[in-house]
Amino acid sequence: MLKITAWWRALPLVALMLLLGGCSMGIFDFMRDKKEREPDDLADFDSEVRLRRNWSMNVGSGQGDKFNRLKPALDNGIIYASANNGLVVAVEAETGKRLWRADLDVEISGGVGVGGGMVLVGTEGAAVYALDAQSGEQRWQTTVSSEVLSSPASDGRFVVVQSVDGRITGLDAANGSLLWTYENPVPALSLRGTSSPLIIGNAVLSAQAGGSVVSLALDNGTLRWEERVAIPTGNSDIDRLVDIDGELVVGDNNLLLVPSYQGYLSAIDSNTGQTRWRVEESSDVGAGFGFGNIYVVSEDDTVKAWRVGQDAPQWSNDQMTWRQLSSPTGFSNYLAVGDAEGYVHLLAQSDGRFVARIKADGDGVRAHMLAQGNTLFVYGNSGDLASYTAQ
Repeated sequence: MLKITAWWRALPLVALMLLLGGCSMGIFDFMRDKKEREPDDLADFDSEVRLRRNWSMNVGSGQGDKFNRLKPALDNGIIYASANNGLVVAVEAETGKRLWRADLDVEISGGVGVGGGMVLVGTEGAAVYALDAQSGEQRWQTTVSSEVLSSPASDGRFVVVQSVDGRITGLDAANGSLLWTYENPVPALSLRGTSSPLIIGNAVLSAQAGGSVVSLALDNGTLRWEERVAIPTGNSDIDRLVDIDGELVVGDNNLLLVPSYQGYLSAIDSNTGQTRWRVEESSDVGAGFGFGNIYVVSEDDTVKAWRVGQDAPQWSNDQMTWRQLSSPTGFSNYLAVGDAEGYVHLLAQSDGRFVARIKADGDGVRAHMLAQGNTLFVYGNSGDLASYTAQ
């Protein structure tokens, strides 16, 4: 299996094929060729909102240099964040006070997951660590089939981990012992990244590199349903590349929102697996909800607002193309996206106009941002974790 990052799409096709021609199995990262795909300049606008920084702190090496998307987690007023160099921290969301710090001395590539009183991370070496959410002490550590690039999930009874070889593994939350494994074929070529599994009731929802979504029984991993959201087409492996790397989100009426690369943006009934609505939309990052809209960042970094059942977007903002945007986060009346230069852009959820902008991290903002009320939490690529309030 050859894993590449979505940044390959900005490279000249001939150069890319020369690179691929000398490769067989393994993981390769291709950065954007900025000379080929120059990002949009920052658009001028009249600020309507001020983002005030409440606190900030550094979390180790942050994302590292392999295009990880280590996203923090917010649970019961506490933010849990991890860094590629093995650091995991718990921070009081309101004050920024660090509650505990754990140094695992490993290369973390997937996380953070929170559930059942545990903080969960996965590593490049296929290890999964469970830490006590209150103290940071290690509860257990186990090994799965391959590198973990997404956040493990837990309901307190089970831990579910998705690894880059397509396997979904169910573990006993008490001690990390193996309970079951579900295997799904992985295409020869896919984006570097893995969508995180979701636990909804007694089911596991998981997006696959081949462009499908599956629902598994939580207790034994048997298949409940499978729905395809992207179909490979074309003659070359590049043309046939489909993937789902964005985070799955369950919104109103149990609708599962699934963005896919070179496929569709789909709304699927999480109970039955039936597609209720879909539009052609290519995205390699997650989507979000807010104001009755579905927000998605397209392949070229156009931000769009859709509504289930409609065949045209409510609005579209194309003034940030090729800025390598993060997944969108809705909070209060606003929609936040980060970019590769470290800016956080605030858009009005009503019509997509710019209302504010800040420079949050000089190395860029790739991880999904968190929101609580009128507060936005940003984890920059360099490891800067900060809290901002919209005023």
